[in-house]
Amino acid sequence: MRFSSRRSTVFAGNGMVATSQPLAAMAGLRTMMDGGNAVDAAVATAAALNVVEPPSTGVGGDLFALVWMSREKRVRALNASGRSAAAASIDELARLGHSVVPAESACAITAPGAVSGWQALVETYGSVSLSRALLPAIEYASEGFPVSDVISSMWTGGVEKLKAHPSGAELLPDGRAPLPGEVVRLPELADTLRTVAEGGAGGFYGGPIGERIAEYVQRQGGWLTVEDLTSQEASWVEPISTDYRGVQCWECPPNSQGVNTLMALNLAEGFDLESMGLQSPDTYHHLIECMRLAFADGVPRIADPDAVEVPVAEMLSKDRAAERRGLIRPNGAMQSVPQGLAAHHGDTVYVAAVDGEGNACSLINSIYDSFGSGLVVPGTGIALHNRGASFSLDPSHPNALAPRKRPFHTLVPGMATRDGELWLTYGVMGTMQQAQGHFQVLVNMIDFGLDPQAALDAPRFRTSLDEGTYVEDLAPDEVAPELRRRGYDVTIGTPNAIFFGGGQVIERSPDTGALRGGSEPRNDGFALGW
Repeated sequence: MRFSSRRSTVFAGNGMVATSQPLAAMAGLRTMMDGGNAVDAAVATAAALNVVEPPSTGVGGDLFALVWMSREKRVRALNASGRSAAAASIDELARLGHSVVPAESACAITAPGAVSGWQALVETYGSVSLSRALLPAIEYASEGFPVSDVISSMWTGGVEKLKAHPSGAELLPDGRAPLPGEVVRLPELADTLRTVAEGGAGGFYGGPIGERIAEYVQRQGGWLTVEDLTSQEASWVEPISTDYRGVQCWECPPNSQGVNTLMALNLAEGFDLESMGLQSPDTYHHLIECMRLAFADGVPRIADPDAVEVPVAEMLSKDRAAERRGLIRPNGAMQSVPQGLAAHHGDTVYVAAVDGEGNACSLINSIYDSFGSGLVVPGTGIALHNRGASFSLDPSHPNALAPRKRPFHTLVPGMATRDGELWLTYGVMGTMQQAQGHFQVLVNMIDFGLDPQAALDAPRFRTSLDEGTYVEDLAPDEVAPELRRRGYDVTIGTPNAIFFGGGQVIERSPDTGALRGGSEPRNDGFALGW
């Protein structure tokens, strides 16, 4: 069974980049062809996405990455998510009458970590300078680029948010969203990227840009200071993994939600999915229940491990998975699953890059909601993210808002290795869809042997602890009625990368080094190789 997107799997031998915008993929490939490696290419692509897909990503957001260097034969994880301000206060928000952190407010702005992540990646593993990696993005921003159909639509959805503040005009050329094919220039953003290229993270956080960010956030009622910004530092952390049918699946540890994917895989390992059949109601049922149980265990516990203890070893215990698996009935949905945080719909970009030497970078960069908080720092073109909206205002919650704390993060880049060698570099963007997107793509490839493009083409579900279950209308006709018969609250949804996830996959043959890639058919995704 195949679900055709009319896209062919892309093959290459010298290097490949896959992401949601062809112009950004080309920026990464150019960098690789000019002497950069996979890490340089990923950073170049992420920076270019800031320009050509500004509703989703940018220097005003956060970043997570997994890196595989062929000479080291190990996966490393980078956490470049920002912390809350030193003055962040639950009590202050409560006095203002808030029960949640307002998503379109300055109080939702934590220190943007992306630039610290770009610098850490290039300094640690890159082959070219940060200024060289940012060159394509600067060219797009200053010389202009034609806007794609999907991005035009996303941009249109953010117009009212941007118009709420005068500086939003910097991201609204001619006072409106650009039309498909219209050439856009973002001069203020070009100047910001030049500053980063010349001065690195120090020039961004500690110079005039950092001062502008802090002054603007405080003027809008937020807490962020220059000291909060200059203390931002990306952290190399130990990745987490689990063995799934002989494949070692890797994720970033908390405060990322990658542990949700790994818990779902541990649960699914006890079922013979192959015999149930690709895209069968039985397979849907078991995968949905595995994901719901993973969310029930993970969402209430995932938080900043520097602030609270997150029991990752217990969460990834195979014995615990076996015990929890017993809650899954073969023919009926669980009617009671412990509640977690509410699902949230947002915007993110993902980059997969693999070079001819077998080095790889799996990178995800986001400003959370479309255009983040909607606050654009005057004179910079920087849309500031609103990741602080993920904090709880319940002081007893592990993810409670507190000074200098990283929030729960939906961002999860992925990798997979076999027999100690790189196999997959992949990711699926889409807030809470990311973990379950990873889960479904891995099952498609490991249990059912699909190639990267087919694994991304295949219909998906989206489930949560409090919003029911959604199934794409691409799924076989019998799936939704049978799931309803088993007790699920099922809604049929049309294919949409934000809701059902937008993924990229690059697979590497350990025998020949050949690369084959697939890219998301639900958006403007593109896998490009040479």
